[in-house]
Order: sequence, then C-alpha cells, then structure tokens
Amino acid sequence: EFCSSLAGVMLLEVFLVLGTVIIYFLLSKKKEETLPFQKGWWGKGQKPDTEEDITIWPFKVETTEEELSDLFRRLDQARFTEPLENSCFHYGTNSVYLRKVVSYWKNQFNWKKQVEVLNKYPQFKIKIQGIDIHFVHVKPPCLPEGQSAKPLLMVHGWPGSFYEFYKIIPLLTDPASHGLSDEHIFEVICPSIPGYGFSEAPHKKGFNSISAASIFYELMLRLGFNEFYAQGGDWGWLICTNLAQIAPNHMKGLHLNLASVTNMGFIHLLSILLGRYLPGLFGFRDEDVRRMFPFLKKGLYRILLESGYAHIQATKPDTVGCGLNDSPVGLAAYILEKFSTWTDLEFRHLEDGGLERKFNLDDLLTNIMIYWVSGCIVSSMRFYKENLQKGIGTQKHERLTVQVPTGIASFPNEVMHTPQAWAQKKYTNIVSFHFMPRGGHFAALEEPELLAEDILQFVGKVEKEQLWRKK
Repeated sequence: EFCSSLAGVMLLEVFLVLGTVIIYFLLSKKKEETLPFQKGWWGKGQKPDTEEDITIWPFKVETTEEELSDLFRRLDQARFTEPLENSCFHYGTNSVYLRKVVSYWKNQFNWKKQVEVLNKYPQFKIKIQGIDIHFVHVKPPCLPEGQSAKPLLMVHGWPGSFYEFYKIIPLLTDPASHGLSDEHIFEVICPSIPGYGFSEAPHKKGFNSISAASIFYELMLRLGFNEFYAQGGDWGWLICTNLAQIAPNHMKGLHLNLASVTNMGFIHLLSILLGRYLPGLFGFRDEDVRRMFPFLKKGLYRILLESGYAHIQATKPDTVGCGLNDSPVGLAAYILEKFSTWTDLEFRHLEDGGLERKFNLDDLLTNIMIYWVSGCIVSSMRFYKENLQKGIGTQKHERLTVQVPTGIASFPNEVMHTPQAWAQKKYTNIVSFHFMPRGGHFAALEEPELLAEDILQFVGKVEKEQLWRKK
C-alpha cells in the first residue's frame, strides 16, 4: 500500500517536473530576447547636462600642404630591412615589394585626385553619445515612377574603411545603369566606426560592438529611417548582428559576407571531428567539406598562423600602435599584409603578395591614407581589446540568436569558413546562403558586382514574401 502510494507520488512528481520543463521551453521559445540599447557617453571628461545637439553638418576630406610634406619627409627617411631570400609574404609584407609601393606613393600616387574621389559622394558628421560620427550618405540619382529607395546601412571593418564601399555604392543606388535589376534601389549609408577614419575615437574605455551598434541605430533613426536593411563583413558583421539583436523590429533584413559563430557547442565540436566522414549527419554540403577539412590544416593551423595581430590588438594595442602611427611605411606594411593574405591565402607564396591581382595601388593607398591623415590606427586597434578582453563566448550577445531575416554570401577565400549548419544556430531565419564563386575577405572592394547581386536577390526574397513582418 505504502510502496504503491509512494510510487504514485514519485510518478506525479516526475510528471510535474516534465510538465514544468515543457512549459518553460514553450514559454521561453515565445519570448524573443533582445539586446539592450546602450546609451553611452564617449566624449571627453564629464557628460554635460545640456541636451546633445542633433545637427547634421556636411563634411569633406581635406589635407593641408604641411601634412603632405610631413608624409613625404617620412617616406624619404624610411628604413627598410632586407627580406630573407625566397621568403615572399610568409614572414609578412616583403620589403622588396614594399619599396616599390613607397616609390609609387612618393612619385605617382596622386592623393589630391583621390581626395576628389572620396568627396564625390556626400559625407556628413553628427554628434552621437558625445562623439562626432562620420558617414557617407548616397541617394539614388533617379527613381522609377512609384518606387522608393530602401535604406541600407553598410558597415566596414579593420583594417578597412568606408572607402571599401565606393565601388559597390553605384551598383546599389543605380543598379539599372550597371546591368543589374532595378526592382530594388537603395539609398546607402556608410558610417565610419568610431575610432576609424573620420569618426571621432571614443575617449572612454569599454567601447565595443554593442556600443557601435547602438550609435548606428541612433544614426539611422535620426536620419528618419524607422525600417532599414544592414550589411557587413569583418567587424561590420558583428556590429550589424548586434543591431539586429537590439532593434529586430526596425531591421528588415541582415546581409553578411562573414558570419562567425563564437558560441561553440558539443555538436559543433562533434562535427569538426566527424563532419568529413558523415557530412550529411551534420548538415554539411560538399563545398563545406572542401573548405573546412582537413580541419587541423584549414581550421586550427590557419587561425594560429593568421591571428597573431588580433592577440596583440586584443591585449596591448597602444604599444604597437605607437610605431604604426609614427611611420607611414610601417602602417602600410601592417595593413597591406592583411589585404594580401585575407584576399587569398595562396598569395603568401608571391613576392608582391598578389596585391595587384585584385586591387590597384591607388585604392590600397587611399585606404592607408585614411588611416594616416586621421591618425586613427591606435583607436581602430583598440576595438579588438574592447570586444575580446572578456574572452570569447562570455557575452550576452554571443548567446542570443538573431531572428531578423538573414542572407549570407560565403566567399571561398575568407580566412575561416562557417557552414550554414553552424550559422543556422545563431541566425535562425537564414533566407539565402550562397557559396560565392570567387573572392575573399574584402568582398565589397574586391568583388563589388558579386556582392551587389547577392544583396539584391536577398532583399528581393525578403520583400516578395514580406519576411520581416513574419519575424
């Protein structure tokens, strides 16, 4: 009698516990957790009591003769080290090639002409959370009858700049003139991340990707955009991802040309061990297997080989930054190495790092000059410390999923490949995932047509099915 009643009570308890667990999961699935908007203040000293001035003022890139003569003096006095024989780019930027770049920089590169190129798109500044934010804002030259432009926020990364988007902007604001479908036309907003280019650097510690996302959210609202699309690679991936977590009801779609997953679970680890042999079990496609395995070579070793800079920048950015901010040649060597290796890892085997196979020196030097004339290399590198000093996988945004409709363009020469099966755990609403035929990390600058086509088809899907309304 006692035993059967005890069994009955235990059974009831089991059912209660199971019921509670099921109800908890059902309820917690319903509740979409968002990331809190960060109302920071990053200006110097104490925050003033007065309301922030919300004026937007036009901005143009300008350089003085003093700045240019100082640059040329430094270029003239550069000290080079002989590279090891046959070392190509395996030890970093090869100084035989670097001499050629510096010679071009001094004798052929026309910065004044490039300043005109930079100023061909309207640029502005606005004070947000205590610092001046620089952004490019390009509206379509003409709109077909009855059509409105879709606002698109595009965010760069390190060691890039807003200039990375100059070749893709016309394809998005005027697609018909470039042989693309004009079913969807964009007005493009490209801000400089605070501490990069012509955006003021934060004066306080702790400015991370969520801080940047909050500032860009405020920027879009101040520009009058209640609903918008966002696109990014490199840090732009994380900033736009955070923005989708902060304001899911304002973002119609998120397009990424890099999607990294920082919260690795047991299934991820298992797929690393067994995915090569049982790809179907883990949702891997043939192309995933080709890009990821053998994992020691294409995963672990590659990360170790290519992430030394990140470790320095995530720990002691100001130390190495001193040298780079003082020497234009050092700055060029540091940045050019990334444009070589991240465009194609095989370029390490070439003495010129393959740099002019996909880019021209005018574009590469314009990006370097943005860092030089603004003196932003140290503040740009600090962003690594602010984002990584607490460790990987420890922050709330890393645990939160993204419900916003997402499109991913997966370029074959990206340093690390993220298969859709992994991305899906983070981005629960992937509406387009494409293996791109060619291209690497700096997609907008290297393959603007491919990236523009992918953005256009993604937005087409979202609009056609009104996917953002079904989030």
